[in-house]
Amino acid sequence: MYCTRACPYCQMAGRLLEKKGVHIDRIQVDEEPARRDEMTRITGRTSVPQIFIGDTHVGGYTELAELDMEGELDEILTA
Repeated sequence: MYCTRACPYCQMAGRLLEKKGVHIDRIQVDEEPARRDEMTRITGRTSVPQIFIGDTHVGGYTELAELDMEGELDEILTA
């Protein structure tokens, strides 16, 4: 997950994934500016968080929460 330390959506995404038992590799783009460039190049987005499950780009917190509300997040996590 590409994130920053101060981002509340990053924190919410982290809590949701941790609640699901997911280990999160956090890439702090505020501490590593080159990684923000990498994130933008890969996702086409400049906002954080940008969440990947495996090689699949889920999107940001809103998309992650939608997947959870629709019951699809658990399916993705177990695939």
